[in-house]
Amino acid sequence: MSRNRRRHSTGFGYIGFGNNQGLFNQHSKKAFSSLKETLEQNSQTHFQLNFTHKDLTKAEKEIIKNKIRKAEKLQIRKTIVLLILILILVIFSIKLLIDNFMSNI
Repeated sequence: MSRNRRRHSTGFGYIGFGNNQGLFNQHSKKAFSSLKETLEQNSQTHFQLNFTHKDLTKAEKEIIKNKIRKAEKLQIRKTIVLLILILILVIFSIKLLIDNFMSNI
């Protein structure tokens, strides 16, 4: 009975990577914690994100919810107004086309 070897053998014809044994036996060079710190630093420098890690009171939670609801209502109103304007333009253009067609007959 043969013992289990830690390294992969490159002789089994792994298609696509050639016969480079280093491809099979690489170790991660950076630990996750350093990558996490780098990501946090980049997000703060590029996007100015400052995360707070404190518990919010009920009043603060309600203020945040109300801001979100108000912004959502405003967005819905803008969308409705825009759709109405587009609908008016479409109806007007259809009416003009019909009038043109009827005048040619």
